[in-house]
Amino acid sequence: MKFTLSWLKDHLDTTATVDEIAEALTDLGLEVEGIENPAAQLENFVLGKVVAAEKHPDADKLQVCRVDLPGGEDQIICGAPNARQGITVVVARPGTYVPGPDFTIGVGKIRGVESHGMMCSERELGLGDAHEGIIELPSGEVGQSFADWLAENDPAKVDPVIEIAITPNRGDALGIRGIARDLSARGIGTLKPLEVNAVQGGYDCPIEVEIAPDTRDGCPIFAGRLIRGVKNGPSPDWLQDRLRAIGLRPISFLVDVTNYITYDLNRPLHVFDADKVAGNLRVHRAKGGESFAALDDKVYALEKGMIVISDDNGVESLAGIMGGADTGVTEETTNVFVESALWNPVQIALTGRALKIHSDARQRFERGIDTDFVTTGLQIAVRMIVDHAGGEASKMAIAGATPDTSRAYRFDPKAVKRIVGMDIPVKEQRQTLDRLGFRLDGEMAHVPAWRSDIQGEADLVEEVARVASLSKLKGVPLPRPEGVAKPVLTPMQARLSKARRTTAALGYDECVTYSFIDAEAAALFGGGSDATRLENPISSEMSHMRPDLLPGLLRAAARNQAREQGDLALFEAGHVFFGGEPGEQKLAVAGLLTGRTGPKDVHGASRPVDLYDAKADAEAVLAAMGAPAKVQILRGGEGWWHPGRHGRICLGPKKVLGVFGELHPRVLSALDVKGPAVAFVLFPEEVPLPRQNGAARPAFTPPSLQPVERDFAFVVDAQIEALTLVNAAQGADKALISEVRVFDQFQGGSLGEGRKSVAITVRLQPVEKSLTEKEIEAVGAKIVEKVAKATGGELRG
Repeated sequence: MKFTLSWLKDHLDTTATVDEIAEALTDLGLEVEGIENPAAQLENFVLGKVVAAEKHPDADKLQVCRVDLPGGEDQIICGAPNARQGITVVVARPGTYVPGPDFTIGVGKIRGVESHGMMCSERELGLGDAHEGIIELPSGEVGQSFADWLAENDPAKVDPVIEIAITPNRGDALGIRGIARDLSARGIGTLKPLEVNAVQGGYDCPIEVEIAPDTRDGCPIFAGRLIRGVKNGPSPDWLQDRLRAIGLRPISFLVDVTNYITYDLNRPLHVFDADKVAGNLRVHRAKGGESFAALDDKVYALEKGMIVISDDNGVESLAGIMGGADTGVTEETTNVFVESALWNPVQIALTGRALKIHSDARQRFERGIDTDFVTTGLQIAVRMIVDHAGGEASKMAIAGATPDTSRAYRFDPKAVKRIVGMDIPVKEQRQTLDRLGFRLDGEMAHVPAWRSDIQGEADLVEEVARVASLSKLKGVPLPRPEGVAKPVLTPMQARLSKARRTTAALGYDECVTYSFIDAEAAALFGGGSDATRLENPISSEMSHMRPDLLPGLLRAAARNQAREQGDLALFEAGHVFFGGEPGEQKLAVAGLLTGRTGPKDVHGASRPVDLYDAKADAEAVLAAMGAPAKVQILRGGEGWWHPGRHGRICLGPKKVLGVFGELHPRVLSALDVKGPAVAFVLFPEEVPLPRQNGAARPAFTPPSLQPVERDFAFVVDAQIEALTLVNAAQGADKALISEVRVFDQFQGGSLGEGRKSVAITVRLQPVEKSLTEKEIEAVGAKIVEKVAKATGGELRG
């Protein structure tokens, strides 16, 4: 949103400087994004007087001019046809930057004659498009700053332009009067009263208006007035200057009026050429499939339900967004119908988004405008047209009625202290709300029609604090509680924090990636279905909720590898999604290793990462989260893991704490990641909570009885995994067996083809009493039985 200082002063009586206004606006929440001050780039240009002009000795179109300047006369070569003796000109002396052609003037020679500067045209100074001749000033003293001369004689040319950012909730600030109202509430001047001098209608409007019954929820009121005998043409200079200053191109007076009132009062309007309107105007919903030729010279295919304005010939305007080319005004227009209406913000947003039309009207209507200003804005526009373009206005044609959006909330001055922590006098609070347009009636604050964002008592508090300046907030320590404070983190939050700390301590760098990924990446990890597809994605690369943390980490790894950073250790903690309903998500911690374990050295210590690196890190993180030490490593991971180089960390077949291993080459290829790449994914919510709460660890009690170890060698099929055998032996007596480990493997020889021998050591740790030989043999027999049942193997003789 752009506006000039003089335009702001039409609504605000103030003596504040541009810098003071900019500081106040940013503090009020209307952040200033930029200030254009034309005077600043013109301050080095000075006025001079041409005392002599002679033909260049070696060029027909050039003249050698003697120019009176501060410090004496200088010689300047000029090719402008109007350069002559006696005129006052604008001079750029050597060393002056000229904004139009974007260069700095120096002393030069033109056809053998020295030139000490340049006499400037409007285009060279960035003041307009005129460049046929140099600027001739009707007044001014030699040596006077051109910026000062403009400030006295043509202030619009040096009017500062301020640009502010508008948050979606502050639609009222899309009008300069709304900005002035905020500044007046801050005390930066006084808001001037808005004058409404309605033109009396001399006849009934021949164009009737109607709102279809099924469209009244999208257009509660539609009004218009016919003006006969107008004379369209260029706008007055002051109006053109203002529109150009904010980046709008003046078109004709009738069009410029609507643009002016849109920015001035936040009241979008539309002007129809009444002679091109066939019959009456009707507001209704499109049936779907109609074509509409808009003022932007494009033809749009309308969808069913879009709100349009039609005459007997068909659609003539896309309601609240853009008018039609068929009924647009031209220089020949003599009769106009000025329209003002109120449109449903959601309907406007949906239509504009579907047709990809961005307009000033859409921007304002979809944020919500003053619901009580429909007819008032129309009267102001009609008065402006009649005063400048003549004509005779009709009475108002109106359909529907102004909706009742009145609402009031209890205003409690103590709430500002309680909620915000600012001690503001009650009188100042009430004065702030009054200046913002609220009507105070006892304890109730009635909300003005232009503030659709005020929806509760807390919003009143925010307005008071915002105007008083939140920068005045002072940090105050919270009161210290007596005794020991209760923990504020949930067990799961504390567990996640430990997982993050531990993973970082292992050398991983934490990543924070989007929860949205593209459909192709989601499909690689079991997602990409309609259940997790976003209704309104930011882009095609963020169309689905992530089913796993690994796609984001792999994308990050690919970007790093493209920049020759291949040895990576990345991790992320966050939610993954397996559905679109509440609760269809789970917490995960994922780590990714790529490249080598370290830089190459002469001792060969560096090697490519492998699944055992991921396994060790996964076990360390699980231990930090309080997972049991005894777990099972099982096969059966998802398809994005390498089928023979991964494992699931389980407490049982259905209780999976995490997965580690090497990623499938197909996945790496699809995501442009160079292998090797190993990873782990852990699920903190699956780790059982401790039976006892407390920060203290139980006292360590070493076993009082000596452990017993026995070795077993089993002959099994060569395809049987050693882990299967270990898990079977471990399950023979979970209370007594403390450890099972493989210490030897032999294949071939006398065992025969396809057979192997696996030797294990089983450690028995008695607790209550020493084991007898008979008890040890019973456990051994049970181990043999369990292994034989699980693997089909037999004890080696």
